[in-house]
Amino acid sequence: MALLDIRVLGDPILREETVPVAEVTDELRALIDRMYDTMYAAQGIGLAAPQVGRRECLTVIDVEGAKHALINPEIVETSGKAKGEEGCLSIPDIYGDVERATRVVVRATGRDGKPFELEAADLLARCILHEVDHLHGRLFIDYLSVLKRRSALAKWTKEKEKYPGLIRRLTPAEVAAHHHRNEEL
Repeated sequence: MALLDIRVLGDPILREETVPVAEVTDELRALIDRMYDTMYAAQGIGLAAPQVGRRECLTVIDVEGAKHALINPEIVETSGKAKGEEGCLSIPDIYGDVERATRVVVRATGRDGKPFELEAADLLARCILHEVDHLHGRLFIDYLSVLKRRSALAKWTKEKEKYPGLIRRLTPAEVAAHHHRNEEL
């Protein structure tokens, strides 16, 4: 298992629009597998292609066992609103309350190359919206008030020194913990 490096806040790719995937290939499925492995090792519940330095319109999600690879996802419906705390694998140790829809319907292509629609609520809906934002160059901090965003960015200025080249390489301890969890499954 080869984990991918995670790009952190400041890397320009996190602010770029992704490119639609034309075809689901074995290479793309291998990328999906590596993204899941990286997400699990980093103890996340979602990971988008730009976060691992890729331009494909692709994200992987696993919320409480609801595991989905979303290729070219499009939000087709939202309803409800609630504030909830969010963090991001690309902005480690920074959190903020973001208001998002409590229910979404997303249309996407799956890992098998077939289109599907998924209705999601609560945490899964929040995660889908967070990850789809990544595919359009938006980050959760963009939703914070000016004061809270300024505070988060000030804290990040101190944190980012831990990530030379704006790259988060998972530590041997994180990788070992991931291997240990896999052995338990």
